[in-house]
Amino acid sequence: MNADVKINLGTPSGAKGVNPALAERYAGKTACVIGAGFGGMALAVRLQSAGIATTVIEGRDKPGGRAYFWERDGFTFDGGPTVITDPPCLKELWELTGHDIAEDVELMKVMPFYRLNWPDGTNFEYSNDEEQLNAEIAKLNPADVAGYARFLEYSARVYEEGYLKLGTKPFLDFKSMLKAAPALIKEQAWRSVYSMVSSYIEHPKLREAFSFHSLLVGGNPMNTSSIYALIHKLEKDGGVWWARGGTNRLIAGMVRHFERLGGKMIVGDPAVQVHTLGTKATEVETQSGFKQRFDAVASNADIMHSYKDLLSGSERGKKVAKSLNRKSFSPSLFVVHFGLEGTWPGIPHHMILFAKRYKGLLDDIYKNGVVPEDFAIYLHHPTVTDPSMAPEGKSTFYALVPVSHMGKMPIDWDEVGPKLEKMILDELERRLIPDIHSRIVTKFSYAPKDFKQDLNAHMGSAFSLEPVLWQSAYLRGHNRDDVIDNYYLVGAGTHPGAGIPGVVGSAKATAGLMLEDLAVRVSA
Repeated sequence: MNADVKINLGTPSGAKGVNPALAERYAGKTACVIGAGFGGMALAVRLQSAGIATTVIEGRDKPGGRAYFWERDGFTFDGGPTVITDPPCLKELWELTGHDIAEDVELMKVMPFYRLNWPDGTNFEYSNDEEQLNAEIAKLNPADVAGYARFLEYSARVYEEGYLKLGTKPFLDFKSMLKAAPALIKEQAWRSVYSMVSSYIEHPKLREAFSFHSLLVGGNPMNTSSIYALIHKLEKDGGVWWARGGTNRLIAGMVRHFERLGGKMIVGDPAVQVHTLGTKATEVETQSGFKQRFDAVASNADIMHSYKDLLSGSERGKKVAKSLNRKSFSPSLFVVHFGLEGTWPGIPHHMILFAKRYKGLLDDIYKNGVVPEDFAIYLHHPTVTDPSMAPEGKSTFYALVPVSHMGKMPIDWDEVGPKLEKMILDELERRLIPDIHSRIVTKFSYAPKDFKQDLNAHMGSAFSLEPVLWQSAYLRGHNRDDVIDNYYLVGAGTHPGAGIPGVVGSAKATAGLMLEDLAVRVSA
């Protein structure tokens, strides 16, 4: 095995916290999870909590997947995601074995959730403080206060149907989707988020303010199902949070808890092949030559990579990869990470800087495949909440711009990247930080080609399959393969989709299937 590969054998499988009855039930059963992103680690914790000897194989030099991080010149830069919602779905991973997430992770409230800013200087403070939020709405259009209240009622209904009832349920056959259809039809799931928001709210800026959330999971507000309006209820009830030290610390806490329960981590050694025999996944092979047989294998890797590459030795892999190639994938991102001299208490943790255009800009990203000059920016400023992310007296930022994936926009990012980076910093200088260029201590950018290279992301997509109605539930990646019956999927390409609650929900759905299947094999 390569000397750079890191293996942690964890603690014995009988470690404190594992339910003795479950440990006995699954004694001798083994599972492998490929990829240590949020979905992969959540799945691994659930399996290990049940007493299944679980190995996580991560190709990069540290866990995290899209939640990777860099440390440069004393600054800590999270790769993303940066918005933590629905803390109970995370806390549950510890509670399975009688532990508390606070043992490993400190969650901090973020307020306001976001500041929204438009080129004309308009600001909008978005939070779950009802009185304050209504005042913000009234500044732009008093009539929309009542409209927003009705929209929130709609959000609560789709939250109940789409998140609480279906968010952790695997859709393995078309009948299961038909069963869910009446409730979704009742809530007009075929309409877009923007269309539904517009039916309640009149002011154009407020329509942007209450429809942009689907962009955080890779969805075009003009096309994404109105079911994604559930995000408003999710945030209102659970708030928006931050993990002290960065979202990378949430991953680190999950790894620590997994190892505490006896889990095994292999880091810095990419899985290259899942070997199969008939309808069974039999063995996982890594780049270093490590090979091991497992009773069940789950992939948290990019969905195309999970089939096209990891199952390249099987006809099933080739067939599904061909089918996936016809699907619509979410855009990519261009992210500028930078550290600045000085502190900026007037800039909140999360900002959305809208462009002059909304629909036209979205068309450029999702349809036209061009680099727009009037881009929108998500600005992340963690040091206003957590100064530990930068040296004393300095600040950590990243500026994220959605761009088309490489299938729509085959450009040379080595050439275009530096130009776009300057355009983004110039825009921040005009609208927010007048002397930004002179204050930069360190900076680097992350482009679509990096998503493809580092994460095996198909065409550099940052969120996997686009979250549209015809690629949802049964029509999305299945949590268990239809043919290789001990090969499972978890993460953004599976139901319910991207975002921390989404991939943690997919882990719960996948774990349920794996525990059920392994229990049958134990008793057989």
